[in-house]
Amino acid sequence: MTLTRQVMAGIAGATMMLTAAGHAQQAPPQFPEMTFFVTSVGGPQGANYGGLEGADRHCQTLAAKAGAGAKIWRAYLSTQAVGGATAVDARDRIGKGPWVNPRGVQIAASVDDLHSPNNKISAETAVAETGRLIPSRLYTVNQHDILTGTQANGTAFAPDKDMTCGNWTKSGEGSAMVGHVDRMGLRDDEASKSWNTSHPSRGCDAASLVATGGAGLLYCFAAN
Repeated sequence: MTLTRQVMAGIAGATMMLTAAGHAQQAPPQFPEMTFFVTSVGGPQGANYGGLEGADRHCQTLAAKAGAGAKIWRAYLSTQAVGGATAVDARDRIGKGPWVNPRGVQIAASVDDLHSPNNKISAETAVAETGRLIPSRLYTVNQHDILTGTQANGTAFAPDKDMTCGNWTKSGEGSAMVGHVDRMGLRDDEASKSWNTSHPSRGCDAASLVATGGAGLLYCFAAN
């Protein structure tokens, strides 16, 4: 082999090694043992996920990218009894627990524990499937509003007022109940510090969700 060919072969080999290293660095972190996470991104249409099925699919897709796709994932969302629909309670969709975040921290031992003051959902345990913390009110970009459409005990609201953006099918006018994943609020009261029922959103479109301190994010639980 001539010197030129040797040099070219060496360059090609180095290029392949760098390319392989680049692909390895780009691989998403894997958390196969997690059973709870907050979505790192919202859907493309604000609170319109195409109903519960679409929201569940969003959770399942993100979980699969993090290596936990073998589990059955459910979005913590309720729906209201409007238009002939049957109300669905978020607490009945998510399995029995216990649930741990991507870092292995248990956030609740059971459904009752999750809906008690003993649950461990906070700014320190609100971890996305990517392993990053969800930006709280202490950050310049605040995303602590998490869509739930749910009362404090995990049940759906009465049908007289929209609290679910049309059962997660609206991306314009309407409203959805959100919780504060960091348990921080502008008001010094317990309601503004609830993880699942802090206040209604300004609207259902992505811009309105951002304006109230969110990004259309969801709580996802492994139901099996």
